[in-house]
Amino acid sequence: MASIALTRITPRLHLLDFSIGQAYLWRDGEELTLIDAGWVGSAPAIAEAIRTAGLDPARLRRIVLTHCHRDHVGAAGELAELYGAEVLAHRLDAPVVRGEAPVPDPDLLEWEVPLFEHGLTVPEAPPTRVDREVEDGEELGFGDGAVVVHTPGHTPGSIAVHLPRHGVLFTGDTVATVRGVTFGVFHVDRALARDSMRTLAKLRPSVLCCGHGAPVVTDAADLLAGAVA
Repeated sequence: MASIALTRITPRLHLLDFSIGQAYLWRDGEELTLIDAGWVGSAPAIAEAIRTAGLDPARLRRIVLTHCHRDHVGAAGELAELYGAEVLAHRLDAPVVRGEAPVPDPDLLEWEVPLFEHGLTVPEAPPTRVDREVEDGEELGFGDGAVVVHTPGHTPGSIAVHLPRHGVLFTGDTVATVRGVTFGVFHVDRALARDSMRTLAKLRPSVLCCGHGAPVVTDAADLLAGAVA
């Protein structure tokens, strides 16, 4: 895979852009956490991007998967094998990540169909181990108290990751920022996903990091609340 653009968001947070989908790197001292893992085959490019930020990919301790889709699971297994990182996913999506259950079909609106077909150009993720199955409210051991927020609807086991002490919220694909802050696409249960988006808006983040679209670092809470309204 070609080189991956790495963008600094805050002193402890970077964005990894895969053109379709993205991942985030959080730093606690020398210890690193990856939120999602981009495309299969991209582990060497991810490692090189980490090095360009002056960090050591061997310090990667965990990979938190927000859900089971191919553009988020992709390189998780490769990176875990290379660096001994722990792979985390919600209990309901873990069987899909492992290849034990099929990826749930989204309930597509007509205008979503061509977008979805374009997304399928991302290589399919291989069965990937999950070392730790997480639940709503569980602390994850990084980010000074990162917490799982179960956000069903995009997939049954979709999660967000909230870092309350830093005001950072990783939403997975429940929310998007491709054209402003909006409701995401390709949901298995659209009504449930809308409820999940309302739950996220109540967290009032100051930094909003979605699976698709640029991070929001100004007026994030108000923009997210406005999108819900």
